[in-house]
Amino acid sequence: MKTNIAVFFGCRSVEHEVSIISAVQAMRAINRDKYDVTPVYVAKDGEMYTGDNLFEIENYRDLTELFKNAKRVTFIKEKDAVLMHYLDQKKFKKIPDVAIDLAFPVVHGTNCEDGTMAGYFEFLGLPYISCDIISAAVGMDKAVFKDVLKSAGLPVLDCIKFRAREYTLDKEKITTEIKEKIGFPLIVKPVNLGSSVGITKVNTQEKLDEAIRLGISFSDTILVEKAITSLREINCSVLGDSDECEASVCEEPFMNDEILSYEDKYMGGKNSGASKGMASLGRKIPADLPEDKSNEIRDLSCEIFKAIGASGVVRIDFLLDCDTGRVYANEINTIPGSLAFYLWEATGLKYTDMIDRLVEIAFRRQRNRDNLTFTIDTNILSGVSFGTKGAKGAKL
Repeated sequence: MKTNIAVFFGCRSVEHEVSIISAVQAMRAINRDKYDVTPVYVAKDGEMYTGDNLFEIENYRDLTELFKNAKRVTFIKEKDAVLMHYLDQKKFKKIPDVAIDLAFPVVHGTNCEDGTMAGYFEFLGLPYISCDIISAAVGMDKAVFKDVLKSAGLPVLDCIKFRAREYTLDKEKITTEIKEKIGFPLIVKPVNLGSSVGITKVNTQEKLDEAIRLGISFSDTILVEKAITSLREINCSVLGDSDECEASVCEEPFMNDEILSYEDKYMGGKNSGASKGMASLGRKIPADLPEDKSNEIRDLSCEIFKAIGASGVVRIDFLLDCDTGRVYANEINTIPGSLAFYLWEATGLKYTDMIDRLVEIAFRRQRNRDNLTFTIDTNILSGVSFGTKGAKGAKL
């Protein structure tokens, strides 16, 4: 019997559409001789749908029609199994529940990649591909990610973070702190978004407030860090878990502006045609780097991966200061766009084989978890009685 993989995608995120592209790519790459594939589209309102029409990217152009031809579902735990249950059933024509063996989240951004979806799977007891709750949450919060790497002695740029309310109440104080501790040029980022959404490079104080206001429109917390003026962005992917992992070749993405924008990443540059997700980005693979610098970045990638306890496949984005030769970790994408398959194919691992590896890693983690103790047999409730007085008269 084949393993049934439920591929989850969409979700309530500003990267909703990018997730759809990445998921359709992944579903096409899964080896159907080994696995059955069940698509689970999480709409922006949180409702979940399945159906054969979800396999084709063209069907997402008309969501009204897509929902008509898909079926709403939810997931239930029944003994040792997790079942996909169809909602809106007809009384005399019920669709039987479907057993799911493994969850494959291909999601990007807040409300999903940040550990939310990992928590849902762990609540169900469903094995899943990708980072666990803690590593996913750390990876999504850019400030926490920096703190974890600093404590591990890994290179990151200094930063200032503040909340929207703090800025509103004392704009002058925070502006002064930014000028004195960071200086211009600088980068303003929402602390917990990906795909370059809400990120602005600021060269003068006159543009600072506008950039912060943009960031606040996407996130309650803002991060400000120094901009490297002589910059090359270098990316590297890591595949594995905290016990064993390996790094891909490095890539250098091409930018149409001073920072790598959402359009650069997913539209192949401004005013381009149809998107192929991160696979459409202009890039140099392998990056044109000296061998020792490439090895340094690949080694750093594995150290970062282990420092946050990551699992599955990630992409780590680095900043290379051409004036000093220093490399800084910029951010980690715990479920990267297009799952970074293009980096692994350039390394010599086919997308289909990469997914096989991800499945193995997920089941290995679940086996390890199954050996842990999560409950303790006690009789603590045997002597508890609230009597007729309610909680006020309780005796423990």
